[in-house]
Amino acid sequence: MYECETCTREFYTSRSCSQHMNDTGHWAARYDCDTCSKVFLSRRAADQHMDATDHWAPQHPCETCSLVFRSEEDAERHMDQKGHYEHYCRPCRRSFSSANALKMHLNSSTHRGKKVGCPFCGGRYTSASGLGHHLETASCPNAPQLNRETIFRLIRERDPGGLITNKLIGWKEDRLGPYEATDHAYNGDSWECYICHRTFSTSNGLNQHLNSPTHKQKIYHCPNKRGGCAKQFVSLAGLFNHLESEECSFMRFEAVQSRVDNLVNGRGMIAF
Repeated sequence: MYECETCTREFYTSRSCSQHMNDTGHWAARYDCDTCSKVFLSRRAADQHMDATDHWAPQHPCETCSLVFRSEEDAERHMDQKGHYEHYCRPCRRSFSSANALKMHLNSSTHRGKKVGCPFCGGRYTSASGLGHHLETASCPNAPQLNRETIFRLIRERDPGGLITNKLIGWKEDRLGPYEATDHAYNGDSWECYICHRTFSTSNGLNQHLNSPTHKQKIYHCPNKRGGCAKQFVSLAGLFNHLESEECSFMRFEAVQSRVDNLVNGRGMIAF
C-alpha cells in the first residue's frame, strides 16, 4: 500500500497515490541537501545529513571576488593572502572597516608624506588642514601674530564676494591669549562652563573646553553652493578638513593642497 504524505488515505499503486497528492496538493515539504541530490521530508533530517557529511553550502563570501567559503576563518585567510578585502591598502597590507577609514589612511602622512610647508617657519605638514591649525593656534614661531582672528581678517579682505567667508555683522575678534577659569566657575561639585553649563572634574578640563572651537563663531563656509553644501566652520583648518575629505565632492584632496599656499600667503582675490 502507498500512503499519502499528508492525509491518512492509502492506495494500491504508486501512480494513484501520486495522482491523489497532485490533485490535492498533499505532497509533503521537501528539504534538499545543500550539496548533493538527496531530498528529505523534514528539515531536521536534512540538517542531520549535512552535519554528518559536511554538505553544508559555503556561507562566507570573499568581500571582493566571487569565491564563497565554508568558514569565516577560511574566508579571512583567503582575503588576507590575496588582499581581497573590500577596503584594503595593498602597500601596507591593511584592511579597513569603511571606505572613509581607508581614504583617511591613504591621505595620512604614511602615504602622502609631509609636502605642505609653512611659508613662515618652514615646518612641514601632511595636509592643508594641518598647516591651518598650526597658524590659527599661533604656533608658528616666525609669525606669532597670526591666529584664528588675524587670519580671518586677512582672508576676508581678499574675499569681498564671500566665497568662503561669512559676512558677519558686528563680528568681534576673540581676545588674544588663552582663557582661564576662575574660582567662580566651581559650583561646589565640578567646574562648569557658563555658556553651555557642561561640567568638568578639573579646572584644566574646563580651560581646554573654553579654548576649544566649541563656542566660537562660525566664520567660514563651504564654497560649494552650487552643490548645495551649507556647512559652516569656526576655523580655516575646519574648512580645509571638510574639503580634503571630499565629502561634498567639490574638489579632490590634491587640489586643496595645491591651493593652500596662495590662500594663506597670496595677495590676490580668493578663488577655487
